[in-house]
Amino acid sequence: MPYDDTEFVDHEFPTTHPGATGGVVRPGTGTGGRAPTREELDSQLTATQQQLAKLHEAHEQLERAKSELEEMRRRRAEFQTGRGEMRDELTRGIALLEKAEFDARRDAEQMSRSLEGLRTALEDIGVIRDEEWTEGNWNQEIGKALAVVENGRMEWNSARLKWTVLGGGPGTDPKPGGPGSVTGFGSLPFRQLCRVGLAFTWPLVLLGIAGIVAIVVALARH
Repeated sequence: MPYDDTEFVDHEFPTTHPGATGGVVRPGTGTGGRAPTREELDSQLTATQQQLAKLHEAHEQLERAKSELEEMRRRRAEFQTGRGEMRDELTRGIALLEKAEFDARRDAEQMSRSLEGLRTALEDIGVIRDEEWTEGNWNQEIGKALAVVENGRMEWNSARLKWTVLGGGPGTDPKPGGPGSVTGFGSLPFRQLCRVGLAFTWPLVLLGIAGIVAIVVALARH
């Protein structure tokens, strides 16, 4: 029986041709084991350059895709960080403004009450008609008038302590003409001023006389 070499060929798998290297052109591969011609080398060089160009283009596409992914990741991280920071800042700001608004409303209500008290005290003082007092009701009316004036003074002092715009608070100067003020002496007569001055200076005069006497006694002993 004659020998047939096709009996041992598996037709399910393609045969490998010389020079087939997975799509990559190998230099120096020819046909039939002979040396490649110049035209074949030129053709292989052209194919290799085309493959390099395709690889270079694919590399650039991958680099662009990488840059886009990095930019997307950076923006995503920036968004998450910014969202968390702004959530905290806005929550804190809302809490502070709500407290400030509550304090402002409370102060406004207290100021409104103080203002109403001052207006009422001013009206009460304004309705006093001392020119209508008579000898019969003078004692009673003066008591009422003093009570109204004292009530107005209490309202005023309370408002001064609450609101610095009125010049109140610790360390403020006493009211002109009031207790502790020396400006009220300007209306006193000269004789009374002399008595007041003597009342303030007589302790100093006594100390001076005692000092002079002590000096005289000391000199006399020597």
